[in-house]
Amino acid sequence: MEIKRLSIIIPCFNEGPTIYKILDKIKAVSLLNNIEKEIIIVNDCSTDTTIESVNKYIENNSYLNIVFIAHDKNRGKGAALHTGIKVANGDVIVIQDADLEYDPQEFNILLKPIVDGVADVVYGSRFMGGNPHRILFFWHSIGNKFLTFLSNMFSNLNLTDMETCYKMFRTDILKSIKLKEKRFGFEPEVTQKVARIPKIRIYEVGISYYGRTFEEGKKINWKDGFHAIYCVLRYGLFK
Repeated sequence: MEIKRLSIIIPCFNEGPTIYKILDKIKAVSLLNNIEKEIIIVNDCSTDTTIESVNKYIENNSYLNIVFIAHDKNRGKGAALHTGIKVANGDVIVIQDADLEYDPQEFNILLKPIVDGVADVVYGSRFMGGNPHRILFFWHSIGNKFLTFLSNMFSNLNLTDMETCYKMFRTDILKSIKLKEKRFGFEPEVTQKVARIPKIRIYEVGISYYGRTFEEGKKINWKDGFHAIYCVLRYGLFK
């Protein structure tokens, strides 16, 4: 399978002050084999300057292939991803948060197993390899590892970081999955469902992580963790 275009889906909510920074980072990336970039920004009814910031960026960078979609009400990160997946035209899809926790320069690390023809899905792990990893919350890391362990029990995978944002899929595979979760349940749902696809080839690569504190804008909390447990059980036990 020849990879000609990468669709980069960016769900965003109230990221007006920083959205241009992540777009600059994406713009600066040179992808393997001169693969084209399609940038899909889904604004989940932000109440700050996100719309103005994105429109100004598009105006100043008209040569970039940017698709900007706005939800009329706040539906959640998962719903924003569903919207982006539907309109994606690339051969491969990657998910990119609008904050600065993940480095787009590492797209090529995820792309390589797919370009080489050995992988259909690639997860970027914050817990393997020697890349930079900001030290933050002990209990948050324990929660992530527990959720990954629980997910692995039901999926029969041996992932080290199920909750990672950086997930890359062949587009035909991701579009074939019927996704339901509208908020942060996307990660466990898609993992359980992709694991059931016959002969699926899933790889994991080490990535960097420049995490944010809650004061810096991190949005996920302990309630989302409990919902993730529910999603692992729901989608692990039932199709």
